[in-house]
Amino acid sequence: MTAETSQTLDRGLRVLKLLADTDHGLTVTELSNKLGVNRTVVYRLLATLEQHALVRRDLGGRARVGLGVLRLGRQVHPLVREAAMPALRSLAEDIGATAHLTLVDGAEALAVAVVEPTWTDYHVAYRAGFRHPLDRGAAGKAILAARQSRQNQQNKQGKQGKQGGLDEPGYTLTHGELEAGASGAAAALVGVTGIEGSVGVVMLADSVPERVGPRVVDAAREVADALR
Repeated sequence: MTAETSQTLDRGLRVLKLLADTDHGLTVTELSNKLGVNRTVVYRLLATLEQHALVRRDLGGRARVGLGVLRLGRQVHPLVREAAMPALRSLAEDIGATAHLTLVDGAEALAVAVVEPTWTDYHVAYRAGFRHPLDRGAAGKAILAARQSRQNQQNKQGKQGKQGGLDEPGYTLTHGELEAGASGAAAALVGVTGIEGSVGVVMLADSVPERVGPRVVDAAREVADALR
């Protein structure tokens, strides 16, 4: 901390980040241990964040991210879209297929940025704002695969009592799940706190060429780096 920063605000933001990184919430004791402060400080932080609906506590006393973050989150999509566009443009031009960035929105996958190639005779029309279930299409399935990989790794670390980075998932391929005759490839964003998403391409083909999967993984890594 420096003279120009607020220790209380810093701790409050750290609480939100810790809660955003867990699916099951954290107790006051767990937050106290992670922050290295006493329980009284944590209670005050949580009470303040609850007043602004940024944190909620369930009947068991576990703190979770509150719905108030959604109001702040409405302004996130334009920033995420802007950060992702260079990598999406490069991907679309390189592969000759429509590239997209998809984020989780509740139980759905939401395309927030789309780039179509400029040199192809034809390509799949795919629009920002398009929604589909997470368990259909390469974009949503890549996100679910990363979620499962993250959970498996956390369980493994919990049993072994070790800490470490999460394994980076690969890519997901689908055909005809969202549009007849179209194939898709997508890879999840990895290591971006508070955002679940994927980068992918959709093309009119019976199958996805071999080089596309690794190229999509590279693009997802580029987008993740831009968002950190």
